[in-house]
Amino acid sequence: MGALVRAATSPEAARPGSRPGTNLAALRAFAYTIPTDLPEADGTFAWDSTTLVLVEVEAGGETGTGYTYTTEAAVPLITGALWRAIRSWDPMDAPGAWRAMNVAVRNVGRDGIAANAISAVDTALWDLKARLLDQPLALLFGRYRDAVPIYGSGGFTTYTHKQLSDQLAGWVERDGCAWVKMKIGTHPEEDRERVRIAKDAIGERALFVDANGAYRTKQALEFAEIFAREADIRWFEEPVSSDDLAGLRFIRRHAPAGIEVAAGEYGYDTDYFRIMLSSGAVDVQQADVTRCGGYTGFLQAAALCEAHHIDLSGHCAPSLHLPVACAAPRFRHLEWFHDHVRIEHMLFEGAPRPKDGMIRPDLSRPGHGLEFKFKDAERFRVA
Repeated sequence: MGALVRAATSPEAARPGSRPGTNLAALRAFAYTIPTDLPEADGTFAWDSTTLVLVEVEAGGETGTGYTYTTEAAVPLITGALWRAIRSWDPMDAPGAWRAMNVAVRNVGRDGIAANAISAVDTALWDLKARLLDQPLALLFGRYRDAVPIYGSGGFTTYTHKQLSDQLAGWVERDGCAWVKMKIGTHPEEDRERVRIAKDAIGERALFVDANGAYRTKQALEFAEIFAREADIRWFEEPVSSDDLAGLRFIRRHAPAGIEVAAGEYGYDTDYFRIMLSSGAVDVQQADVTRCGGYTGFLQAAALCEAHHIDLSGHCAPSLHLPVACAAPRFRHLEWFHDHVRIEHMLFEGAPRPKDGMIRPDLSRPGHGLEFKFKDAERFRVA
């Protein structure tokens, strides 16, 4: 599915205060569904494909690109309500456009598909601004760091023991990752053995576990004690539902001291992060640039983490996160998620490659440095 919409050119179409000749000229949106290389599942969900929604915005002879991982239902929302909200916007003013889009979806519901759609447009607007200025986004945002640590992520519950072991060991041996993460919770009775196998595969490197909210509170606490004792687990992601702040806080307070509780990947707005942080539910806050309102929303989440003295970790979509991860003050690491790494290397020129467990923005490329391979992606386009 693809759609193109162009801005009106009459003087009446211009937003008050905008500069003549600098308004957004056009927007395009496309959806692509890419099959996984193997069946994938976590503690609460299973899937065999991933849908990428791509957005392009034009102004001043340049094109900015953004994307999200969601349903193709986001496309008509992007080319409809969101475009109507920003079609006369100055491309130098991405935060203002972000606010206008949030207002436009008030009666639709801001979370979920709407937030994903806003995220894709926002990242495209920031990329466009940087390209108009001929600057890499990492420099436009300003950098606290020039490289971002990654952790390998996958270890799906559908994998055989050998597939699990080989994937995790590969991130350590090939990419130099200091940490790797696996999924647990589909069959809790198997998790103890799977964690042992995973730890054996990576040796002294740190193993993270992610239950995706599959456990009950005391069940999760029991597993935290087992994992800490038997595999030196230091990161327990969503041991219970991320909506259960009391449960997360209970596990955080009672788990072995070496285990950090993490959650936040389903945060769609700033209030979500404020409430989670102020509740004392997490040791590390997660946020996803493809869900939380794009770069504008991610920077807001980063400011909240700084204010609460809690580290921030980027969830999935590593190529898109990279420039803003350099700009977040208390940034811990970025998820090198198997599904998204595979798609981004398949469909984007300029997708980063790890070295010594780090990825770095290419400062020779303007914007986020990514160019979409439309020809390669055509076979996946949703009709």
